[in-house]
Amino acid sequence: MKIAIGSDHAGFEAKKIVADWLRRNGYETIDKGTFSPESVDYPDFAKAVAQSVAQGEAEQGVLLCGSGVGVSIVANKVKGVRAALVFNEEIAHLSREHNDANVMCLPARFLAPEQIERCLTNWFRAKFEGGRHARRVAKIEA
Repeated sequence: MKIAIGSDHAGFEAKKIVADWLRRNGYETIDKGTFSPESVDYPDFAKAVAQSVAQGEAEQGVLLCGSGVGVSIVANKVKGVRAALVFNEEIAHLSREHNDANVMCLPARFLAPEQIERCLTNWFRAKFEGGRHARRVAKIEA
């Protein structure tokens, strides 16, 4: 499975943790940047990851910025993307199971490395439940 990843400067170090976890767990990464800790504009990278998912280059995406909020706002503007702000393991699981989220947005300044890894584990273990949730997700796309 291909996973697009991206961050701004605030998420740059945490993106390394995400990329390492993904590779260790058998996922191929498509890194959309940023590639240094120098200050950048998060919308550029959030849009690149979201478009990668929407266009089928990647099956899912992971975005990071300081709060996770900015990248989630940008990603959700791309048709076909359901980006979830994930701040703990349970939200990671539920956003996949109930909302069929395809882009995880992490608040790099608020999660320790081990928390990031637990969020990734729960996200990638969870499967969309369908059923009543499918009807609700369809209303998002309408």
